[in-house]
Amino acid sequence: MNVAIVGATGAVGKEMIEVLNRRNFPVTKLSLFSSARSAGTTMDWKGESVTVQELCSASQLKDCDIALFSAGATTSKKFAHDVAGFGCIVIDNSSAFR
Repeated sequence: MNVAIVGATGAVGKEMIEVLNRRNFPVTKLSLFSSARSAGTTMDWKGESVTVQELCSASQLKDCDIALFSAGATTSKKFAHDVAGFGCIVIDNSSAFR
């Protein structure tokens, strides 16, 4: 399963990564996204280094099965509907869709 985390470098994003790991979630590919400020940094996923990307377009997530959003309401409002339109399950942790 291809999983994306939007807001990966924040406290909640880091916890999402930990939960996926602890629960041994069947991740085939993990994609990490953040703001431009954190883009280019790397994060550990099961002993491998994953480069964090800046989210600039919903099409960057077109091959994802699940996208976990925790980057704030503005980012969710901008990208979540389009990502869901690709058939991706979007789970949003912001206040955007409450």
